[in-house]
Amino acid sequence: MKPWQCCAALMLSFIPVLACTVEAQTYQPAKVAYDLSASSAQEVNHLFDRIGLLQNFYDNNSFEASIVVVVHEGAIPLLAKRNAAVHKDLLQRAASLVLGEIIQYRVCLASARMQGFSEKDFPDFVQLVPMADAELIKLQHQGYAYLR
Repeated sequence: MKPWQCCAALMLSFIPVLACTVEAQTYQPAKVAYDLSASSAQEVNHLFDRIGLLQNFYDNNSFEASIVVVVHEGAIPLLAKRNAAVHKDLLQRAASLVLGEIIQYRVCLASARMQGFSEKDFPDFVQLVPMADAELIKLQHQGYAYLR
């Protein structure tokens, strides 16, 4: 047996142990604030994947878990109703995530106005807040973990 074959065999023997360890891991529900400013639909979809997975890990426990997505900068046009024709799938996905009850979207009104959007430009499942940075600070003071 060549040295690399021996090493590979040894590494493969640890895979079942690692798989069992990972599957047994559980997470306590928590409060999380996501900072969403990405302007790419692909990046936002990736974040929605992460949020949905976290919601599942938390068993959608609305008594102990809360996930708030603070939307500002380049992400604002992606959640605006007037761009629904272009970003229909993204808006539908965002709306479906809030059905689980622990996910909320808070859009920065200051940033939205600077980009020419008004309060009427956003779907009903979105809450408007005066300023994204101030909202993130407030959430952190309330015990939310900050994620980007």
